[in-house]
Amino acid sequence: MSVARNITLYPWIKFCQNLIFWQAVWFLFFQTELSAADAIVLYAIYDIGTTVLEVPSGYLSDRLGRRITLLVSALSGLIACLLLVTGDSFAAFAVAQLFFGASAAFASGTDTALLYESLVAQGRAAEVEAQELRAWRFTFTALALSAVTGGVMSLWWPALPFLAAGLAFLAMFALCLRLVEPSRRLPTGPEVLRSASLRAALVHPVLIWLFVLSVLMYGYSHLPFVFGQPFILEALDSAGLAAEAPVVSGAVSSVMMLVSVAASLIALRLRRRIGLAAILLLAFAMQIGLAAVLAATGSAIAIAFLLLRMVPDSLSRPFILARIQPLLGDATRATYLSLKSLVGRLLFAGSLFLASGLADDADTMSHTDIRQILVAYVAVGLVALLALGIAARRLPLEGR
Repeated sequence: MSVARNITLYPWIKFCQNLIFWQAVWFLFFQTELSAADAIVLYAIYDIGTTVLEVPSGYLSDRLGRRITLLVSALSGLIACLLLVTGDSFAAFAVAQLFFGASAAFASGTDTALLYESLVAQGRAAEVEAQELRAWRFTFTALALSAVTGGVMSLWWPALPFLAAGLAFLAMFALCLRLVEPSRRLPTGPEVLRSASLRAALVHPVLIWLFVLSVLMYGYSHLPFVFGQPFILEALDSAGLAAEAPVVSGAVSSVMMLVSVAASLIALRLRRRIGLAAILLLAFAMQIGLAAVLAATGSAIAIAFLLLRMVPDSLSRPFILARIQPLLGDATRATYLSLKSLVGRLLFAGSLFLASGLADDADTMSHTDIRQILVAYVAVGLVALLALGIAARRLPLEGR
């Protein structure tokens, strides 16, 4: 069987993986079952689960193969969904979040490594940016479809979005069974974590810059995800529409993803016109700006700005991955990408634990709490943006 099948299946695997029907209601679900502070902690536990397995899963992917690692990812996601459907306590939800973290960890780096190595095997490595953007569109189409339907599902039964997501993970598992393992060049001597290619990647100036930017953008991309739902709830509550929060949150998430898909259609043209450094810094600046808007006002008008949440990812992620891949060796590709994700998740989880200490013990999170937390993130982000901009002027980000 030809690895060309992988290139065909890849977008559909990403589609199933991202049918996250609970994405627009998870905070509201946990907040209703437990409390707002617990909801933040549960998200941090998800990041801890990913953190624990991030690099080990990358190592296993590099050693055992891409196909088996993606199968484990799909199975872990299915188990997490079943636990959330049947659980009714903080402990049950925490274990489920750990399995969600495992699912993310085993897919992290492995999925994009599978695509790149399959393209190389077919002599199509030059297509990597276009193929990553294609997969991006499948990803966010799935997110858009599942967000709005998940919000409606939650009105019938709060746990129904998690059940639907479990069926999507089952479909992902079936697709991964059809993958063909791409051939790779593996070292026969020292273990991968001590290989020369990984050491070289960790000190490569361009990879260091992209590593730092990716770590920061991971956290700032997830800020509206964590605080957007309580923000929407409070904004609607002031208008007497709090009961509609799940549906509105789902609709906002759906339109948000469609806006991201639209942005991806012009992303490649914009990247070629202004250059890699400029488009990546623009994307990071947009993330900081969105956090600033949410901190500045609790008005329902600010909900419109949430529609732009994933646009920075459309303008950055495919290009970061495409730039990183050729600089990495086959034996360390998933390990390096997992290490990058590990640091991003670890730092963001740590910041969330600090943020949970700033939140009241009230049943819902107020905009005062949200403002206090986001102002700190904005200040740190502006300093980081300036430093990255200065460093980018001295690096060959466009070439080797």
